[in-house]
Amino acid sequence: MHIHNLYVDADGETHFRDIEVAWAHDGPGGKMSERLPATGVIFRETAADYNLDWHPAPRRQYIVNLDAGVQITVSDGETRTIGAGEVLLVEDVSGRGHLSRSVAGQVRRSIFIPID
Repeated sequence: MHIHNLYVDADGETHFRDIEVAWAHDGPGGKMSERLPATGVIFRETAADYNLDWHPAPRRQYIVNLDAGVQITVSDGETRTIGAGEVLLVEDVSGRGHLSRSVAGQVRRSIFIPID
């Protein structure tokens, strides 16, 4: 299982990388990671015509898409579509930030899990 990670470098440019989840437990209920810190849960519904210009993330947080995807472009030019059920860790709280927009004109419901 991997997590898309959006981060900022020392020059303020944003990039993607993939983080592999480390499994700490494997039992009858399946594999589990270690417990990770979190400070809350935010539920969000994004309009079908969502198209946000360059912006940094408001905080370090995991974003879990529930029923639709989001297209993210980082300042190095890479664009990824993060689909329903996928996890994104945003850490670009400074610098140029990223672009985000809806996919296929769909309303998107997601969960934000702040970690700071």
